[in-house]
Amino acid sequence: MAGSKSDAYEVDLLKAVTGQATTLITTTPLAAVWVALFTVAPTDSTGGTEVPAANGYARVDSKGKWAVPTSGAPGSVATNAIVTYAQASADWAAGANVVAFAIMTASTAGSMLMWGTLTASKPVLNGDTPSFASGALILTED
Repeated sequence: MAGSKSDAYEVDLLKAVTGQATTLITTTPLAAVWVALFTVAPTDSTGGTEVPAANGYARVDSKGKWAVPTSGAPGSVATNAIVTYAQASADWAAGANVVAFAIMTASTAGSMLMWGTLTASKPVLNGDTPSFASGALILTED
């Protein structure tokens, strides 16, 4: 017999990961929702390749920049504000394309909670200020 999580529970998982109050999960919302960028996308079982912590790159706290998750099959949540990184002081990752993002538990190291690929990839070059428009980062509960 197959089974799955309810839509309400999936929405609560998305809320928990994006630092919002939950109703079914008894947990304190995250104090920060760190968004990391990757040149090789992670998977459910592999970590991918994060942009090196140099040349102006650092994870960004996106707490408060996520909309209320939608329910359905599958549920999803998107940013509802611009997410901006510091200006690159040199090329990030030797000009490799940024292809994915992930929600992390800490500003450095920590654990990956969820990840997603970007609809368009590009390198971050010296002088660029990477930014994602409202709605550009989307997490889907599968």
